[in-house]
Amino acid sequence: MPAPQDGFDRRTIPAAARESRFELADGHAIRRIDLPVSAGTARGSILFLPGRGDFYEKYLETLDHWHGHGWHVTAADWRGQAGSGRLGSDTITGHIGDFSDWTADLAHLWNAWKAETPGPHVLAGHSMGGHLVTRALVDGQVDPDAMVLSAPMIGMSGPPLPLTLLHGVARLMTVIGAPTRPAWKWSEKPGELPAKRSDLLTHDAARYADEAWWRERRPELVMGPGSWGWVERAYASARRLARAGAFEKVTVPVLVLSTSADRLVSHDAAVRAAQRLPKGELIAFGDEARHEILREVDPVRQRALDGITEFLDRVVPKEGAA
Repeated sequence: MPAPQDGFDRRTIPAAARESRFELADGHAIRRIDLPVSAGTARGSILFLPGRGDFYEKYLETLDHWHGHGWHVTAADWRGQAGSGRLGSDTITGHIGDFSDWTADLAHLWNAWKAETPGPHVLAGHSMGGHLVTRALVDGQVDPDAMVLSAPMIGMSGPPLPLTLLHGVARLMTVIGAPTRPAWKWSEKPGELPAKRSDLLTHDAARYADEAWWRERRPELVMGPGSWGWVERAYASARRLARAGAFEKVTVPVLVLSTSADRLVSHDAAVRAAQRLPKGELIAFGDEARHEILREVDPVRQRALDGITEFLDRVVPKEGAA
């Protein structure tokens, strides 16, 4: 597997980074990584949360980009995935009792992180991470100065059926079998990346290969499908966000990055969310971008990064700036 050939080594933890563990309210420890800046020089701070089955190593390039622009940057694993333990009956399937468990963890991390980092404070999330930071914002558990959502899982891609019906089917599946069992099959070998999975995620073969490289070097990162319990709770949480007034009460500026070519999450749901948010903005992509917009080919990724920079410079200028 070839190493990346561009200027940033995506297969090495940046020299400026510090990996550690953060203890949640109940004592469960999750991994985090920080790229700090010198006191008094920070542009602000960004807390980034990845998606389902993800790990922060996949986003080192983006974290380093923000750090290079003066931001104190932090990313963390969700409880129960990557290097932050497991919650199901095996080491491969991703499971959760309820999405509120994750948003409570986020609130605990947010309060501690905000107290120790310079403002303004920005919350960012990809895919399921985008759903969870949005849920925490809607539920009043976090208070960022701005938020950035990359391909957020506001709704899931799938059959064009009513959300209540999809949720009902998922609920039935948790009753007729163990909620911790896998909801879909990835490959013949548990945990192995399925063939043609890259067609769902990115056009950039080198960036896609980085994920497998990290999984080989750090086996604790390996995760496969979600559980039926995860699917049922995901639909339940999506219904919570779909309620009238949920988005409309949010006063925080929110930038949504989404692509109509996404086959994992609902682009239409992301567009509706941007429209419903009083200070919502949308950067829409088409066939040039798959689900992992921040890990796409350079022109697509650069457009996303430039859009984020322009948005943050406009809505959250550096503290103390004229």
